[in-house]
Formats: sequence, structure tokens, C-alpha cells
Amino acid sequence: MSNHRLRDIVLDPQSLAAATADDEHERRIAIFDLLESNSFELPGVDRGPYRLRLSTAEGRLVLALDGDDGAEARTIILSLTPFRKTIKDYFLICDSYNAAIKNASSQQIEAIDMGRRALHNEGGALLIERLDGKAQLDHDTARRLFTLICALHVRS
Repeated sequence: MSNHRLRDIVLDPQSLAAATADDEHERRIAIFDLLESNSFELPGVDRGPYRLRLSTAEGRLVLALDGDDGAEARTIILSLTPFRKTIKDYFLICDSYNAAIKNASSQQIEAIDMGRRALHNEGGALLIERLDGKAQLDHDTARRLFTLICALHVRS
């Protein structure tokens, strides 16, 4: 297995808001999928695979990474401001999707789901852009991390 990956992901419980069963399920799936397949590299640091601790502090996203030896490899702090609109839109469309599942046609549900995936892609692309020069990750890894950032953003 490659050393350029995440081996463990921990969400700071202090940064998380109370979640519905569906929200918690989505978090678990995102973490499971991330751990099954991801690409995450810290330029200039070859101590992976990494343990990632995600949290928020003072309106910022904190990605604390420990190397395979358990020692801190790097801490990356990003402003959440550039993510706010995409996250807000993502939550709105997720609400629409959840409401549509109850009584909308399959075509309406599919259309809403396409919008949801597009926002997910946008969030992942924004994360890749914001991490440029600090960390390198592939699109699927960024999309799944965006899901977890949304979970933290509810509280911040």
C-alpha cells in the first residue's frame, strides 16, 4: 500500500453538532470510503500513511496530520469562508433531496441528486484548490473530505 494516503480519520467531537441518524450514517460512509481508497500526500513530508484529525477553531478548518510514527507531520489551517456558500447550497439541496424522496417522482429525485452531486464536486474542487501547495489529494478523496467538512461546519 502507498504511504501517500490517510490511514485513520477522527472528527473532533467538540466541533460536531448533534446529528440525525442520516447525518451520522453519511459521516460513517464517508470515513469508511475514505479509508478504503484515498490519495493524500504532504509535499516534502514522507511519513505516511497519515492519521487525520479534523476540527474547527475560530471559524477555521483544522487538519492535523500525524505520521505513521504517531508524531505530528503537519497542521493545515484553512479559512471556512470560501466554503460557506457551497456548504450552504449543499445543505439546501440535501434538504430538498430528503424531502423529495418522500413524495417526488423518480425523475425529480434524480434531477435533485444530480445537483447535489454537482455541489459535492464543487466542494471537492474547492478543497483541492485551497490545499494547493499544502497537500495533494485526488478528486474522490476531496469529495469525501468535503462531506466531513460539512459535518463540522454545522457547528462552526
